[in-house]
Amino acid sequence: MVVLNKIYTRTGDKGDTALSDGSRVAKHDPRVEAYGTVDELNSVLGLCGLHAEGATAAQLAVIQNDLFDLGADLSRPNMAADDQAGYPVLRIIDAQVARLESEIDAMNADLQPLRSFILPGGSTLSAHLHQARTVARRAERRATELAAGGDANPAAIRYLNRLSDWLFVAARQANENGTKDVLWVPGASR
Repeated sequence: MVVLNKIYTRTGDKGDTALSDGSRVAKHDPRVEAYGTVDELNSVLGLCGLHAEGATAAQLAVIQNDLFDLGADLSRPNMAADDQAGYPVLRIIDAQVARLESEIDAMNADLQPLRSFILPGGSTLSAHLHQARTVARRAERRATELAAGGDANPAAIRYLNRLSDWLFVAARQANENGTKDVLWVPGASR
């Protein structure tokens, strides 16, 4: 359980912050950029949740919780040291990725095949889901930067990749199963 008795600590006043293993890095460190972008994504999903109902609202709530797991995962460097942590280290697992895939397949079953790229918009929920999708892609880029250095959980990368797909399909579903999607018309303003 997390207990926060005091919100400010002044420990980051000089531009550094603590990772979950206790080490300190600059606030602009690529690892902090990665989990900070996941935090931003979670905030955008909070906006999505204000407009969602039923299964979509419930799924978004689960994903928001997953994103805290993902932030914890990304904030801990050196996966090889997990066994020596002295406590269970929270990491994204493949079952979370598989759940997203199952939900994508279920949502996509009711959608017409795409015949054009679509523009973000249509309904309010769809527009917010598209914004979340772009933030998810940025979080993925940040996380893959860590992975390129050999220091990121591969399941975390898969989760972010699948999540952006989930958000795309959910955005189409929010546009009356794609019937209200705004289609891109190449060269329309020429």
